[in-house]
Amino acid sequence: QVQFVESGGGLVQPGGSLRLSCAASGMIFSGYTMDWYRQAPGKQREWVAYITASYSTNYVDSVKGRFTISRDNAKKTVYLQMNSLKPEDTAVYYCNTPGSIDWGQGTQVTVSS
Repeated sequence: QVQFVESGGGLVQPGGSLRLSCAASGMIFSGYTMDWYRQAPGKQREWVAYITASYSTNYVDSVKGRFTISRDNAKKTVYLQMNSLKPEDTAVYYCNTPGSIDWGQGTQVTVSS
């Protein structure tokens, strides 16, 4: 069974930074694309970014230039570096891999002054 454990969220002021981590288990991590998603209160879950097994990346337009996804295959961990945070980035952030229906508990990011 694939499992994901997200961490690194918190309360940050607008313009601040956070680095999220997601530790994966139960999968051959290095061979899979990894995604970050987020879900704001009252909204549907939204895809944020992906990184492929060959380290190609892509981002939703709203975070381009501010967020950076990366991975450490030895640690089976994917990261999301978030800079220049805005109140509209407030959400619970999750990681997953395509085809998986297993979700972690997520990590809460709140951007507020």
